[in-house]
Amino acid sequence: MGSEAVIRVVICDDSLVAREMLAQILATDDNIEVVGQASDGREAVDMVARLKPDLVTMDIHMPKMDGLEAIEHIMAYTPTPILVVSSSVHGEGMGRAFDALTAGALEVLKKPEPRDWADLERIGREIIRKVKVLSRVRVITHIRGRRRPVPVAPVQVSAARPMRRSIVAVGSSTGGPTALLAVLGRLPAEFPVPVVIAQHIADGFIPGLVGWLDAGCRITVKASEDGEELHPGVAYLAPTGRNIVVEGGAARFVAPQSGQLYIPSADTLLLSVARECRDRAIGVLLTGMGADGALGLKAVRDAGGSTIAQDEATSTVFGMPKAAIDMGAAQKVLPVHEIAEELERLLVSV
Repeated sequence: MGSEAVIRVVICDDSLVAREMLAQILATDDNIEVVGQASDGREAVDMVARLKPDLVTMDIHMPKMDGLEAIEHIMAYTPTPILVVSSSVHGEGMGRAFDALTAGALEVLKKPEPRDWADLERIGREIIRKVKVLSRVRVITHIRGRRRPVPVAPVQVSAARPMRRSIVAVGSSTGGPTALLAVLGRLPAEFPVPVVIAQHIADGFIPGLVGWLDAGCRITVKASEDGEELHPGVAYLAPTGRNIVVEGGAARFVAPQSGQLYIPSADTLLLSVARECRDRAIGVLLTGMGADGALGLKAVRDAGGSTIAQDEATSTVFGMPKAAIDMGAAQKVLPVHEIAEELERLLVSV
């Protein structure tokens, strides 16, 4: 074993093949130990209560008790970091995978399958990295299990006041989907500027995330297209595997740099917005691991724009916001549920 503390993992999936593949991947790291395998949500609930693992990998569609119900129960009674590993990357099943984040799961990854064998080394590295990072997250009890957003009155943007700002750019990572819903879900349909988002997420999950967010928001949420003009009242998500920049009032896709760890890059987006919009930009950095976005947020502030970072208490992982705060990039540090109101205030300030 290595010098690091061993991370104890429970795998839950109704497919024996999937369980064994995950177990083999995790076994390649000396600092990870699979302490149990469950074939349905009920077994997982009992196993987590008995074994007290550091992390659970959870499938969604299973007999007896599905993954969503199991997550609700675990987070209510034995809160444990949960990584959803699902083959549901399209349609209704994908929506349930993102509902799992609302219930308390930390992140969603695509389940490795036998046809992925040629690319298994890369997939394995990503799974191991996620397990190591998420196992250290301090999760909270979710008494109500799956929590739907509390209905709130949308912020009101006065049309009588001049709009000095022209764009909101957002960077987010681990815990980002629920944080994005908390912010975007409070904005009115007539929000007067576009919102461009760089959210770190596994390949294949952007369509599901877009559908999930759009269903819970008054503004339109869509996957961005290369070269499309940006419009008020629309939130644009960058694609997986590409960076997004703002140029000439349009979204442009840029290939990631060699060795770039987080894709799409929040720094790349925010730096482009600082150059393009200067003091008309608003930069927002939400929950996430690492330091991506800190330099970009600082550039927005140095260019005269306004900047906001999510506070520690409401962040799933206080990495990206903390890095920005430590370098003086954030003018305001706010709980996630207060960010929409601050955007409204900034939009009508002159």
